[in-house]
Amino acid sequence: MKIVFFERVKQLRIDMGLSQGELAKKINTTQRKVSYWETGKIEPSLKDLCDIALFFSVTTDYLIGLKDY
Repeated sequence: MKIVFFERVKQLRIDMGLSQGELAKKINTTQRKVSYWETGKIEPSLKDLCDIALFFSVTTDYLIGLKDY
């Protein structure tokens, strides 16, 4: 999960023109946590994964690499 997740969340954030801090505010987390997700240092909690998916209007399956759309 880690490799696909960090690539996808970073690309989605960049595509929306958001900084890590801006994304963190939108999903009620910290910039440090977003940074750690994007570098693969930590994996998101289930709640965070769902919040990210809802914010970007993608599925959790997409974020973790089970689907490519």
